[in-house]
Amino acid sequence: MKTKEKHIQNLIEEGEHQQLDFKFEISDSRRIARSLAAFANTDGGRLLVGVKDNGAIAGVRSDEEIHMIQAAAEMYCRPEVHYTTEEWEINGKTVLEVIIPRDEKMKHRAPDNQGNYKVFVRVKDENLVADPILLKVWKRQKNAKFTKVSFTEPEMQLLHYLSEHPSITMDEFLELTPIINKKRAESILINFILIGTIQMEMTSQGTFFHLTEN
Repeated sequence: MKTKEKHIQNLIEEGEHQQLDFKFEISDSRRIARSLAAFANTDGGRLLVGVKDNGAIAGVRSDEEIHMIQAAAEMYCRPEVHYTTEEWEINGKTVLEVIIPRDEKMKHRAPDNQGNYKVFVRVKDENLVADPILLKVWKRQKNAKFTKVSFTEPEMQLLHYLSEHPSITMDEFLELTPIINKKRAESILINFILIGTIQMEMTSQGTFFHLTEN
């Protein structure tokens, strides 16, 4: 067991963010599987188990929590998420650091609240179900296919709208261009994302699309 208190204190001072999450306790392997999958699918990250949301150190309560993390990774992540752990002794309390690297080869699914397996991503300090458009962007990137963009009326309407507004949702895009269906709208957005013209922003309130800066 390691005793380098400064390492953990530095992490706690960062607060929760896209690559760091605090867990007071592990009581549900299915729920923690979402965090493991989200970190692996995004930028990688760390779980600090035995740390409250406000950064106070409570300590790991039992060895059972370690087993629940293992169950989360092996049983409730599809495919399995690989991770490493470090145990730190802070003022007589044990903090478990769970380190999850980004998986460059595959995406991982975990059960949502209804038990349906979904791809989760880490956005700021939240684990969100990946938007279907993001899944299609990943698929196109993996296939490394050439992206061809046609600047027809719907494409021009979209770019004009975004030049005057900060963002647009899929529903707003469909209202803007009623001559196209959802499949065509998705294709346009995906193409613009792939060539770097548009970025997508996922939030707990929905997914927004905006012009890439510069």
